[in-house]
Amino acid sequence: MPLLLVLLIYNLLLPFALLVLLPVSVLKMRRRGGYGAKFWQRFGFFDRTTAAQLEAVRGRCRWMHAVSVGEVNVARKLIRQLLKQEPGTPVVLSVTTSTGYAVACDKAPAELTVIYSPVDLALVVGPVFARIQPRQFILVEAEVWPNLVRVMQRARVPVVLVNARLSPRSEHRYRKFRWLVAPVFGMLDKVLVQEPEDVARWEAIGARPGTVQVTGSIKFDLLGQAASSPERVAEFRGLLAGAFGGSVSRVVLLASSHAGEEQAIAELWQVIRADFPEARLLIAPRHAERRAEVLAAVDAAGLSGVLRSALPVKQDPDVLVVDSTGELRDWQALAEVVIIGKSFLAKGGQNPVEAIAAGVPVLTGPHMENFSALMTLLRSADGVAQTDDLPGLAVQLRKILADPAVAQAMARRGKAALARHAGATPRTAEVLRLG
Repeated sequence: MPLLLVLLIYNLLLPFALLVLLPVSVLKMRRRGGYGAKFWQRFGFFDRTTAAQLEAVRGRCRWMHAVSVGEVNVARKLIRQLLKQEPGTPVVLSVTTSTGYAVACDKAPAELTVIYSPVDLALVVGPVFARIQPRQFILVEAEVWPNLVRVMQRARVPVVLVNARLSPRSEHRYRKFRWLVAPVFGMLDKVLVQEPEDVARWEAIGARPGTVQVTGSIKFDLLGQAASSPERVAEFRGLLAGAFGGSVSRVVLLASSHAGEEQAIAELWQVIRADFPEARLLIAPRHAERRAEVLAAVDAAGLSGVLRSALPVKQDPDVLVVDSTGELRDWQALAEVVIIGKSFLAKGGQNPVEAIAAGVPVLTGPHMENFSALMTLLRSADGVAQTDDLPGLAVQLRKILADPAVAQAMARRGKAALARHAGATPRTAEVLRLG
């Protein structure tokens, strides 16, 4: 199908889709917070400070787009490398979620301007592009917005998709509607993928032959991986000591959990903890705004819980619920074992790389579909323990807590396996080098 016809269909349907999704979006905004006056940035209206920042970098910057926290962390890693490689080229980073915005702004370099991503309406993205006029447009991992990419293409701004990710579910959907999506992916000047087998997959859904290049995974690249802060970890140990009424030497962390997993694993912990009374359970839900729901799940499992946001408090709960943003790396660094959420009672899984990079053994459930290549790599090196179900998790968790030396050996093997992606960040930055 011709690109112009695809864009016509897209622009006819998009306003209706936005109206249908608006109530859900507003609800999410109210739950997550953090938008405030900056909400209007999504429609191209900027406060004086942000407008001045964009004016200062117009015509000489890169524009990078990331969706939420995971993509923003990839973007931050790449931005550090790009600024090291080409310090005279500033970066504008647009993000979709308020949590992603908060992470992007945290300790942001002076050369970085963070904004909310504009709604992909032609009347919006055109004026925002005019404000920024980037030398290069970089999409992180997945989302390709047709109108925005088309504006770049017409202005002859190179468009590059980096750390390109294509889950089996997305690939199936794109193949089914290839006639509709192929012209959009065909607008990309370069697609930088993580694995050699990804080349054929992206070409099959519309990326032009010769534009797809293997650079490895920035997420899995331990070179330049932002390490946990010793000061932050020490601070968190102090918080644990205050919350649990004494020094805590053993921590089990359920990371990025989804609905249903908190109660199921809390019930499992109710049985296991009798054999390891010195260990404590921490639960970090994928979405911090679910804090009340997670506390209720812990209570339903017969355990008491306290929120990290309520600390310091003088009580000795059974579970600490980490309802914070941007702290997961440091909580994982002090854990003895990390259980990956969204892998037991949901599909897709969450990224285990930060925990492995910190030298922490990792347990996952059967559903790690979004990280299939990584899991194949880690399993082949015996660098992760993947279980079929929650009873299997109980067995593996007991093994790790009973023999920390064996667990640490597994963590070392996992870290060594990730060496396959070493250098992905500088390789990507080199491809992005401006002439």
